[in-house]
Amino acid sequence: MDYRKFGNRYVLRLDRGEEIVGTLKKFCEDERIELGWIKGIGAVNRATIGLFDTKNRQYHSIELEGDHEITSLAGNISTLGGRVYLHLHVNLSDDDFRVRGGHLNSAVISGTGEIVIEAMSGNVDRVFNEEIGLNLYRF
Repeated sequence: MDYRKFGNRYVLRLDRGEEIVGTLKKFCEDERIELGWIKGIGAVNRATIGLFDTKNRQYHSIELEGDHEITSLAGNISTLGGRVYLHLHVNLSDDDFRVRGGHLNSAVISGTGEIVIEAMSGNVDRVFNEEIGLNLYRF
């Protein structure tokens, strides 16, 4: 991974073999980014995406293998219990141009990843909501 900083924005290049979620979380920890936005494109060859079942309050995940283009990566940065927390969603297109999308659990870069992080000053922490089953913003 390599990057440049422009004001409160970071432009990152993720390299082949890097896992997106872990790499971005460590980057935010290292740069002390606790609030912001993430967007990006790129290519992966292995990914796990999920969908939250609101009735049963649990995630269902699928694993995707093979070449996939990231047609859209979007998410936010906050904290949970004072630690960096990423909430990322992704759309992935396969070699038949079919798109699958959902909550991004993990993905490994196969070509490159081009990511922009916009850091915001401040902090918004999350807390687990028993009724809904998700980590929600706590203001």
